[in-house]
Amino acid sequence: MAARVISVMLVDDHMLVRKGFRMLLQDAPDIKVVAEAESGEEACRLFAEFAPDVVVMDISMPGMGGIEATRRILGRHPLARILALSAHEDTIHPRRALTAGASGYVSKRSAPEALVSSIRQVAEGKKVIDPAIAQELALSQLSPTQSPVDVLSDREFEIFLHLARGKSVAAIAEMLHLSASTVGTHLYNIKQKLGAANAAELTMMAVRSGLIDP
Repeated sequence: MAARVISVMLVDDHMLVRKGFRMLLQDAPDIKVVAEAESGEEACRLFAEFAPDVVVMDISMPGMGGIEATRRILGRHPLARILALSAHEDTIHPRRALTAGASGYVSKRSAPEALVSSIRQVAEGKKVIDPAIAQELALSQLSPTQSPVDVLSDREFEIFLHLARGKSVAAIAEMLHLSASTVGTHLYNIKQKLGAANAAELTMMAVRSGLIDP
């Protein structure tokens, strides 16, 4: 009896990253990449077409981010299995990805074999979290303090990060395919929720939360 082959869709806005993952997975005889997407929007469309066993989803992408794409795919396909993959190693990103329904969260800095193993485990219906990140998540649960940015919605959180990195409202609007007025409304709400007066204070909050480097 032939071994089951796990079909995978790679979602990352960088072509070289997708190419690297595809080459890595070619060495696994039980894994086959059946589709690639460069955005959250494309991932939602291609999932319906290819119905992969596992989606390897980058979290940070222009337009619809990986967290929102995860939420939308699972909203339409509740049995979908999504492995979030990110360079972020804070506790906020994985917590949001897992809350959105991701089956696992792995750092891009993990060893190559960790990605292959995680795909196999997610395909089997298991939950997978990068060990170092899992430890940080466990420790954060013991702390009575909550990150201020936890009050933000997923879209507000995404815009908050862009603002904290110095992006203008116009640049964010173009990147996320939103109107400048919509981004401006989000900015107002973000400032109200976080009690911030300006972009500099948002940057300091992001640094203190470990979301961006100082």
